[in-house]
Amino acid sequence: MSIDSNYFSLLSKLPPYVFSVVNELKYSARRRGDDIIDFGMGNPDQATPKHIVEKLMESTVQGKNHRYSVSAGLPKLRLAISDWYKKNYDVQIDPDSETIVTIGSKEGLSHLMIAMLSPGEVVMVPDPCYPIHSFSVLIARGDIRPYDSFEENEMLNSILKGLKKNPKPKALIISFPSNPTTQTVNLEFFDKIVEIAKENNIVVIHDFAYADICFDGYKAPSFLQAKGAKDVGVESFSMSKSYNMAGWRVGFMSGNKEIISALRRVKSYLDYGIFQPIQISAITALNETHDCVDQITQTYCSRRNRLIDSFANSGWKIKKPDATMFVWAEIPDKFKSLGSLEFSKKLITDCNVAVSPGIGFGKNGDNFVRFALIENEQRILQASRSIRKLSL
Repeated sequence: MSIDSNYFSLLSKLPPYVFSVVNELKYSARRRGDDIIDFGMGNPDQATPKHIVEKLMESTVQGKNHRYSVSAGLPKLRLAISDWYKKNYDVQIDPDSETIVTIGSKEGLSHLMIAMLSPGEVVMVPDPCYPIHSFSVLIARGDIRPYDSFEENEMLNSILKGLKKNPKPKALIISFPSNPTTQTVNLEFFDKIVEIAKENNIVVIHDFAYADICFDGYKAPSFLQAKGAKDVGVESFSMSKSYNMAGWRVGFMSGNKEIISALRRVKSYLDYGIFQPIQISAITALNETHDCVDQITQTYCSRRNRLIDSFANSGWKIKKPDATMFVWAEIPDKFKSLGSLEFSKKLITDCNVAVSPGIGFGKNGDNFVRFALIENEQRILQASRSIRKLSL
């Protein structure tokens, strides 16, 4: 028989992957020998702290760690997660019922959507957003209802308007500090979200991937610090960025025990947990890595300052973010009519600089491009000099 695209009904719901257009241009340029300064993917360029790697090597040679693990995560890792919340946010987490280890944050969110949604049920998703926030809903055969995610009051108003529409949303996804917009909020904002969730009987899922990467005295609050947060939702954290463990694929989700239980049940059918030496190393990371997290954050802060200052000297005025490993840059007026995809292509062809087009994060992002702070300061200066070719 002949198998065509009609056999894969899910794929028709997934939008084209905008970033592949820029990536193909980048790869073609590199094949020609061009030196592309790559600010595209948020893939940390620094090494995982040495003591975490040493723990991995130590535990890998022990044969007992080569067997199947448990999908919910090692009990000692869940205890370390509970201690991490208490130490950093004064939040009490039951390690047995209120947290679960995930294979990075994307896996946990995706499997939670599968556990929660029936076909056609609605989830409110920020626009712009990290792509998996919307794609996880589509993959679970749900429907997304976008809300504006730029300014706090505008966002709350947009959420409230979305809640009044039919069918009524089942869940709300939020993420602060935000990827891609770098937006931050205070604890009072989360108090309002909890109040809205209770009034409208919806679940809240907060992506807290950039919890630690904050600058200039700002400290990001945890959603779970808000009074009543565990009554309505959960929070996801990834160890990819704070600990330079992107390729290790380890994170966790914590909060409401019924939601955690549902995710645990789905995962029990689908995986046997992360390779145990990685989980053991994650315990070490959570318990013993404070100075390294500070150093990683300082590196991103220095790169942020270098990019903002040097690009200003080249004529591009960009708002300085308070958190994340990104810079969310409004396209200069001269080129705004191009849209973010064409402008990103122009940066590659004219300046040998690769960025992520804002349209890839949602239609509200089309006046912006995202820089990931994954090039060193010398390369950032090189990029700023090259940007001058555009005569901004």
